[in-house]
Amino acid sequence: MAILSSDFFVTYIQMTLIIWARYFVIAGLFYAGLWMRPADRVQAHRLTTKTPQRSVVIHEIKMSITSSAIYGVPGALVYMIWDAGGTAIYNEINGLLGLAYIPLSLFIYLFAHDTYFYWTHRAMHHPKLFKATHLTHHRSRPPTPWAAFSFHPWEAALSAWLLPLMTFFIPIHGGAVLFLLVLMTYCSVANHAGWEILPRFITNGFFGQHLITARHHNVHHTNYQANFALYFRFWDKLCGTDRGLAEIVEKNDTKAIHAATSA
Repeated sequence: MAILSSDFFVTYIQMTLIIWARYFVIAGLFYAGLWMRPADRVQAHRLTTKTPQRSVVIHEIKMSITSSAIYGVPGALVYMIWDAGGTAIYNEINGLLGLAYIPLSLFIYLFAHDTYFYWTHRAMHHPKLFKATHLTHHRSRPPTPWAAFSFHPWEAALSAWLLPLMTFFIPIHGGAVLFLLVLMTYCSVANHAGWEILPRFITNGFFGQHLITARHHNVHHTNYQANFALYFRFWDKLCGTDRGLAEIVEKNDTKAIHAATSA
């Protein structure tokens, strides 16, 4: 069987290394640019007066490495089946309709992922499931960019399979797959950064009313019954769990930042 072959294990190692590289590059750039510089030199809006502790960062990285190893399993399976011609991933673009389908397919995948994430995420906040699944992620208070993949193995396993399974039924261009993987990592890192890198006119405008950024997701890390979604505010608004955007810590609020840092 392919899943027991040496080829699978080689592919799995390669996939896991790629996921680790994507995680460390994107999260590392965010962390260096936001948390390793003086706050008054960062061109972003700080969302917390607290400074992440070293133990929190180590926990986030350790759990993200573990989650990435889990994500590598379906990634390797899909790659090997694609290589044998068994998925709906394609590489040729046929005319304008084929070109127009690429952004549509990206939206379909993102919305499906967002829907699945919202309902599984909300379920994992149930008292009977929270400790066994999602508590690991919420040990990050405040979260840092390294929290992007910081999940309990059960949660990582639950979230790992939807998009790989979709590649067997919903056509998507190979380039769109690569873009989607990078975009997913970027969104997860940015939303846990502890800083909002987008200007206020964007987060307070049309874009921020419909798409999730750090200001929206940061609320979830202080209010566990709100802001469950991943990319879009659709399900939160529809289900009454949207609690808006986090307040911004003004750059001149140095006393509050210093007090929190020294505590």
